[in-house]
Amino acid sequence: MSSFVLDFQEMHATQLMLVGGKGLNLGKLSTVEGIHVPNGFCVTTRAFQLALEQNESYHALLKQLTILTVQDQTEIGEMSLKIRQTIMETLIPLEVIQEITSHLSKLGVDHAYAVRSSATAEDLLHASFAGQQDTYLNIIGQDAILHHIRKCWASLFTDRAVIYRIQNGYDHQLVYCSVIVQKMIFPQASGIMFTADPVTSNRNVISIDASFGLGEALVSGIVSADNYKIQADNIINKIISTKKLAIYGLQDGGTETRQIEPDQQSLQTLTDQQMVQLAHIGRQIEDYFGFPQDIEWCLAEDTFYIVQSRPITTLFPVPKVDDADNHVYLSVGHQQMMTDAIKPLGLSFYLLITPALMRRAGGRLFVDIAPMLASAAGRQALLNNLSSDPLIVGALKTIIERDFITVLPSDQASAPPARRNTDTLPPLEPNSNIVAELIERNQTSINNLKHNIQDKSGAELFEFILEDVQDLKKHLFDPQSTAVFMSAIQASAWINENMNEWLGEKNVADTLTQSVEGNITSEMGLALMDVADVIRPYSDVIDYLQQTEDDNFLDELVKLDGGQESRDAIHDFLSKYGMRCAGEIDITRTRWSEKPLTLVPMILGNIKNFEPQAGKHKFQQGLKEALEKEQELIDRLKQLPDGEQKAHETKQKIELVRKFIGYREYPKYGIVSRYFVYKQALLRDAERLVQTGLIQNVEDIYYLAYEELHEVVRTNQLDQQMIDQRKEDYRLFEKLTPPRVMTSEGEIIIGEYNREHLPAGSIAGLPVSSGVIEGRARVILDMNHVDLEAGDILVTSFTDPGWTPLFVSIQGLVTEVGGLMTHGAVIAREYGLPAVVGVENATQLIKDGQRIRVNGTEGYIEILS
Repeated sequence: MSSFVLDFQEMHATQLMLVGGKGLNLGKLSTVEGIHVPNGFCVTTRAFQLALEQNESYHALLKQLTILTVQDQTEIGEMSLKIRQTIMETLIPLEVIQEITSHLSKLGVDHAYAVRSSATAEDLLHASFAGQQDTYLNIIGQDAILHHIRKCWASLFTDRAVIYRIQNGYDHQLVYCSVIVQKMIFPQASGIMFTADPVTSNRNVISIDASFGLGEALVSGIVSADNYKIQADNIINKIISTKKLAIYGLQDGGTETRQIEPDQQSLQTLTDQQMVQLAHIGRQIEDYFGFPQDIEWCLAEDTFYIVQSRPITTLFPVPKVDDADNHVYLSVGHQQMMTDAIKPLGLSFYLLITPALMRRAGGRLFVDIAPMLASAAGRQALLNNLSSDPLIVGALKTIIERDFITVLPSDQASAPPARRNTDTLPPLEPNSNIVAELIERNQTSINNLKHNIQDKSGAELFEFILEDVQDLKKHLFDPQSTAVFMSAIQASAWINENMNEWLGEKNVADTLTQSVEGNITSEMGLALMDVADVIRPYSDVIDYLQQTEDDNFLDELVKLDGGQESRDAIHDFLSKYGMRCAGEIDITRTRWSEKPLTLVPMILGNIKNFEPQAGKHKFQQGLKEALEKEQELIDRLKQLPDGEQKAHETKQKIELVRKFIGYREYPKYGIVSRYFVYKQALLRDAERLVQTGLIQNVEDIYYLAYEELHEVVRTNQLDQQMIDQRKEDYRLFEKLTPPRVMTSEGEIIIGEYNREHLPAGSIAGLPVSSGVIEGRARVILDMNHVDLEAGDILVTSFTDPGWTPLFVSIQGLVTEVGGLMTHGAVIAREYGLPAVVGVENATQLIKDGQRIRVNGTEGYIEILS
């Protein structure tokens, strides 16, 4: 078998690095009965490597390219052009030409061919690289084919291909290009078929785009294609477009764009029978590869030919179940304000503490709410419990209207989701000591855990953690604990509802909850401002912190003037808050105590943006505004009929809110405090696994579920390939955006906000903290890359407690995820920041640096510049 050229029929799965993803997929399909693939061959990556291995200019340029980042757009363009020019000047080795000539002679030298690039990092399950390299159609003659092979090689270094590789973490020096040379088909129609609906993600719906002539017209965007939707042999939707242009092959080679006759422009490209036939082919190809496909097809003389098939990499995975019933999945991440992918160990720890019916998919957790939707009572309970998120409620109403889940007789349906029962507890009084008692009980339990876990290792450690998780659940689901924050939430809702009715004022509780006592998370943000105050007088320390990238920077601080004081201040902060970080519900995330360097940009930002004692002043200002608002409300209420009674009731509710709303943040603090103790113990045990050679580094344990890790420790056996595969899966999952609600068909369903009364062009969301503010939008997706100025408006995907230190520097907040009582909303209200959450695609719609207006009272954002 040749090493430089392979026929389609000679390829097999192990040859990905020889023929690339596109070539390998075509080779596989060419052997499938009933699938027509135009005959051809691949010029392998060995030919590409042979041609360039001795080219010193190429390798020098490639080395320079590897150090560039996405931000170096100009340099990427210049370097890529030089590499392409170098490749085009390179001669194809004689032995490669001889093999190409031999294969062309078998197929017909005078035939027309399509010449397509097929890179080794292309058309893969985890990255499609679609459209990154070039295709040339209707190429005739050996010299022309050889020329276009070099053009395909050069297209490995188009600007778009280089940037795509940088973004996806691929090394330019390890990506090679194969070239497909395939007999040309001159079709009457062609197009693209997705075996899962690319709009809704429904796996049961096939979507076909079709136009006349060659598919280049559709791919290049010069024509609007027909679109057909097929489900189970039924055509469920047809859009017939006006197709004014088409691309056709020329007799002597190349292509031309032609006008379609006016009476032909609105004709249906495919007949109904052809649509269903093509859909069958799509399902056959999907079944062969095992996952949804993006397929390029063409129709010639009543035969469908497949010229490309690649996995659809943008679909969010559907949770796996053991039955064929309909299911509905609700995102946990949207409730927890952390929608990033979570590693297997993190997922399994969350599963240890939740009583809900959970499913895993795409590195996230989903609640399977089908049992609740199977009863009228369950449906109503869901809508009530999730009422703070209109997008979720709207999606659920759509599902209910479709009758996607059948309502069962009452004797067969599952019980509605149980709510924590607070009705049996006596009403809480504002002077109650219950909060202090709850915190003391929890802290005592954590201290005992820290002491008792020290001597545990191996299987004993895993059994001990499982026992302690039961204690964690007792604190987490303690009815008294729930009663505390529920009393405050209910009182806040009462205030908003009645002040709106009695005084015509919306969301007044937002002001009343500023600077409340006992909020462990908001206190954390102010505490980091105090750390900045300690460091502020010492210029040597500030200079050092501005330059250091050393994870052990705290050890160096003591050598500087003021260094000991600065080090002590940071240590004191970490002793109380060091178990926190962004995305903290994932136990595998790096905590501030593990990487204190994460705090440095935030500390420096506080020094730059604030005067000394700004933290204390900020708290006092918020307290002053809250107390003044309370007095204003009481005075106005007393002027109303039954005013004294209304004022008395309102005063009581305000006292409940201010006394207990701060505790809303404490249960999560208790969870992550315990998580950190568990994690430290597990990492100590992982060191032993590294020493015995069972794992390569301690963080490998993050890619095992808790029960799997327990088994590894017990048996001293591990499949390293499983770890490697899960790392690859995680890299894929990181790129995906989880849906709020999805069905077992893969369909993503989204509700909508009521936009009737919003300004034209505004972006709607959920109002969670009142006020209107204008400022510069800072779109930040990673807390490790923070550059905030005082008065900026933070725009991000989500915020959990680990983001709180940034809140002191901003004047407004916009997030893609959130609800009325989620972290970002609670802290925004306490700091007095106008905030709008649940804004779909906010980080794409709003550009970094734009001037925007955030209306946290009505729930919308306006882009001003």
